[in-house]
Amino acid sequence: MNKSALFFPGQGSQSIGMMKGFDGVAIIKETFNEASDLLGVDFWQMVTEENDLLNQTQHTQPLMLAAGVATWRVYQLMKGEQPVFLAGHSLGEYTALVAADAISYADALPLVKFRAEAMQSAVPAGVGAMAAILGLDDDVVNAVCTESAMGEVVTAVNLNSPGQVVIAGNKAAVERAMILAKEKGAKRALQLPVSVPSHCSLMLPAANQLAAYLKNVKVNSPVVPVIHNADVLSHSDPDKIKDALVRQLHSPVRWVETVQLLHRLQINKAAECGPGKVLAGLTKRIVADLPCAALVSIDALAEYQSSSDFKH
Repeated sequence: MNKSALFFPGQGSQSIGMMKGFDGVAIIKETFNEASDLLGVDFWQMVTEENDLLNQTQHTQPLMLAAGVATWRVYQLMKGEQPVFLAGHSLGEYTALVAADAISYADALPLVKFRAEAMQSAVPAGVGAMAAILGLDDDVVNAVCTESAMGEVVTAVNLNSPGQVVIAGNKAAVERAMILAKEKGAKRALQLPVSVPSHCSLMLPAANQLAAYLKNVKVNSPVVPVIHNADVLSHSDPDKIKDALVRQLHSPVRWVETVQLLHRLQINKAAECGPGKVLAGLTKRIVADLPCAALVSIDALAEYQSSSDFKH
């Protein structure tokens, strides 16, 4: 029997024109309009016209939430099979919780905007950095970070796929780690164009702010289990979900373990529900025999559903 999982992308998958594959699908624009009305920013214009706002963290996070929720709503309209598990990469975890009816879309939008602003204010511009290290084992990357810290912060924060790890921390420490990683045989060490060093201990002030904010957010038990980044577990208790979201901000995104867990749980079909194909690509590198589609258009959605043995 088929058992499927849906994955929701995070920051970094945004681009102008990213919803083009759904041209004319009313619920897509409606979902973006809800976000615009609630937060007072024209998110639809942001994804359809040239602008400088798209990559600003406080806009990107609600924008990516809107894109993932919009794609999920089309999936539901087309009577897509109910996934057995949901997961999201970093910000995508919030989209997964909306899809699982754990957090309402109306509550999630201001929540992720607040999260973005707290992250941005925790580390002044120019103080932090992130870099992708390609072609080294995780334990070598960890050793490189330990050696490069020299009293500052630099740690592995996104364990994305074998041989692809993102590090984050103080800018100088990240730069030292990039040089050392190359010396240890990394194929590439590439600084990422981000203003916030996510998922490291520099985010603890933001995590504390997020914890205070979450006290007033209604969280329900998910109708579909969501695997969390911080502990690779699913939680039904709302307080444990909030705790996982707080820890996620200053803990690594354990994506390799997430996909491996789903494979052990006999998930045999997956799809990335939102713009881009990053998670689909990572999934194939983590578990070669777990097919993962990218639902970037109405055609891709239809093709994914037709490949199912489920009977509706």
